[in-house]
Amino acid sequence: MRRSFIMIFALIFMIGCQSVAEHQGANLILINGQLISQDGATNGPLPTAIAMADGRIIKVGAEKSVMLHRNDHTQVINLDGAVVVPGFNDSHCHLYGLGKALSEIDLNGTNSPDEVAARIAKAHEENPGGDWLQGRGWDQNDWEIQEYPTRDLIDRVVGDRPVLVRRVDGHAALASSKALELAGIHKNTPDPEGGQILRDENGQPTGLLIDNAVGLVRATIPAPSTGEMARRVDLAIEHCHRFGITGVHEAGVSWERVSYYEMLAKAGNLDLRIYGFLDDVPKTLKAGFTHGPIFTPDDILTVRAVKLYADGALGSRGARLLEDYCDHTGHRGFFVTDLEHLRTTSRRAIEAGFQIGAHAIGDAANRTMLDIFQELKETLNPVDPRWRIEHSQIISPADIPRFSELGVIAAMQPVHCTSDMDWAEARLCEDRLQGAYAWKTMLGTGAHLCFGTDFPVEHVDPLAGLYAARTRTHADGTPKGGWQAQEILDGATALELYTAGSAYAAFMEDELGRLKTGYLADLTVLDGNPVTCEPKDLLQMKVRMTIVAGQIVFRAD
Repeated sequence: MRRSFIMIFALIFMIGCQSVAEHQGANLILINGQLISQDGATNGPLPTAIAMADGRIIKVGAEKSVMLHRNDHTQVINLDGAVVVPGFNDSHCHLYGLGKALSEIDLNGTNSPDEVAARIAKAHEENPGGDWLQGRGWDQNDWEIQEYPTRDLIDRVVGDRPVLVRRVDGHAALASSKALELAGIHKNTPDPEGGQILRDENGQPTGLLIDNAVGLVRATIPAPSTGEMARRVDLAIEHCHRFGITGVHEAGVSWERVSYYEMLAKAGNLDLRIYGFLDDVPKTLKAGFTHGPIFTPDDILTVRAVKLYADGALGSRGARLLEDYCDHTGHRGFFVTDLEHLRTTSRRAIEAGFQIGAHAIGDAANRTMLDIFQELKETLNPVDPRWRIEHSQIISPADIPRFSELGVIAAMQPVHCTSDMDWAEARLCEDRLQGAYAWKTMLGTGAHLCFGTDFPVEHVDPLAGLYAARTRTHADGTPKGGWQAQEILDGATALELYTAGSAYAAFMEDELGRLKTGYLADLTVLDGNPVTCEPKDLLQMKVRMTIVAGQIVFRAD
């Protein structure tokens, strides 16, 4: 009798709780919209309304049923037919780098060395003095003569002033003569391990630095103040919101910045969901491994991964290849980190409870990281480590099935394909393109993928990434039919990888990345359907609203 009474009481209690949940009051309800369903399906009528409370979705469905959650405190917004998708979650970016770029000289889109010089000259005139000038975004591959610039380009417009302007990918930079002097770089300075100081015919540094050589100059630049760091973070988050981004995986954060994010989160002032990777820096790793992974109660901040670097970038010929660059005989790029360090740090990360995300672009770098992960699987046999290779751009076809076999996630950026395709064949030759930016092939082997942009290397806009994934063409539709068109994805898959794919890569697939009851209320509202529209329409599509944890953080005028 007693057991029966307890069971009956428990049943009544559960029914009561369910009833309360079903009629929970919402703080925000969206109606008269088109909601891309939680499984990405497009068949049949789409749900039209969604209710949110306490940072989560409490109901998705027809307007009548959703409006049952309305009370005196509910904000109801009529979307007038706009489309709601799970919030865009950029799985590989540099949030602080974006804020830094927004506060410095913007060299993106410069079509010649002279245009680079003109923008530097303008910044010099607007901010006179002897302080450092920094910028980012130039790409010699976009110029008529695709040659690296030299320090003379800067010196002639700024004189004796320290300047460092980084290439678009961040793996190369041009320094002024004064910057080289302050860094102690001269004719007899040896190339650092994993980097190169380019020199002229007399052996003098040209000012162009590759990969780890950039760090020689960066180490001499004064650290920003706390106020400047906060300003940069604010700039970056606001910029993300404008493009419908509700969450990011920040690939490399210092322990100081982790502490700043934690402070914002605890004060309720962090309105972008951040999944952080610790920088591979002794001070940061020591603090992180001692403390352990960080999870805030509302999941707005998670720090449970470590960012490693295997090689450089393809555009600056720093990506490590299995064979020589076709346009640079005798050169195979760089391993920018000692291989034993990659092994030992990967092991330490696993033992401390952290995921590993390793930057690898070239086929040799990708193979090396796969080998390391295989060693760790055989020796440590960790439970669901969800290892990641960031970029996974150039992969030997023989290595592609290993991603699925080892459970390695490929964190890829579709816009890298369309940025690189005009010159990738020159770097690799046609016979090595089979495993280049091979999204569909990798999916076909059962591998997990997630999409991002790698901003500020590329533009922030996720819609541009969806376009690249669905076309593999430039905005003007060239090359016709798409470059390596066998890798083109359909609209539903592309959106899935930008949302649910990113959630899986962050161990959050049960609460993020879908429009589903109980999931975190991160949503993006668009003026078109990114799944069924013509690909070209993605480039004109606008974000109408960005919602993070049930709160509107951006609303178009």
